[in-house]
Amino acid sequence: MSQKKTLELVILSDLHLGTYGCSSKELLLYLKSIRPETLILNGDIIDIWQFNKYFWPKSHAAIIKEIISLLSSGTKVIYITGNHDEMMRRYSGLKLGKFEILDKLVMPLSNGERAWIFHGDVFDVMMEHSKFLTRLGAYGYEILILINSLVNRITKLLGRSPVSLASKVKGSVKSAVKYLNKFENLVAEIGSRKGYDYVVCGHIHKPEKRKYTTEYGEITYLNSGDWIENLSALEFDGREWKIYRFKDDPFITEIPEETHLSPSYQQIFDSLKKDIAEINIKGTGLSTPSFF
Repeated sequence: MSQKKTLELVILSDLHLGTYGCSSKELLLYLKSIRPETLILNGDIIDIWQFNKYFWPKSHAAIIKEIISLLSSGTKVIYITGNHDEMMRRYSGLKLGKFEILDKLVMPLSNGERAWIFHGDVFDVMMEHSKFLTRLGAYGYEILILINSLVNRITKLLGRSPVSLASKVKGSVKSAVKYLNKFENLVAEIGSRKGYDYVVCGHIHKPEKRKYTTEYGEITYLNSGDWIENLSALEFDGREWKIYRFKDDPFITEIPEETHLSPSYQQIFDSLKKDIAEINIKGTGLSTPSFF
């Protein structure tokens, strides 16, 4: 692989490690191609809702190892909790060297601007009032992704481009489109009211960069997308934000076989012990702060 991209900030969300839908091989290649000062994992990183101890491929373990490797190399890693990994919220405020767990973050950028970063599920009315239905929808989404994977294997054999059934379903249902637009408008308005230059979310699996003008001023809404359908991230180089899309990356052309992707579990465990031994515990805070 060519020289790594040096970036001020990279934001990833909705990896859903531990599920069949996660594009782990592609994600691992992306992580190996970057050298960010700060890496923000903006929620739904490990899918605790759907986690199955019988499904944890080596490529998923290798992603955790690569993130630890970035941490050991000097990258600051901030884990912002989401709804699928909400169990992590009890540890909000915990710091281990350059690693930190938070529910939200206001981040000053090198250009003097500020970004308000959070997962986004706090604005999900369905999540607030009916967690059962939301979980049911998550399982249905996972089934759709499995079907999509089978369809794309067939399209590949036929020499055709892959399709995203989930995107087509969401794009064809008016209520879903209305919800996505309402979500973006709401977070942009609140972020503008609070005086931020950017509001950055995940959650809805729709990569986006859009400017909004409200009665409080101008704000840019950003969404990092996901690593199930869109294989996207947000990158900030100190001057401007860019939506990264794996399919458009000219430097990554091959997806290696899984046997070449990761070390053994014992190697990962040994390396993890070594990395943790080098980290000084700065302090722990187990209380979850109010979102606003």
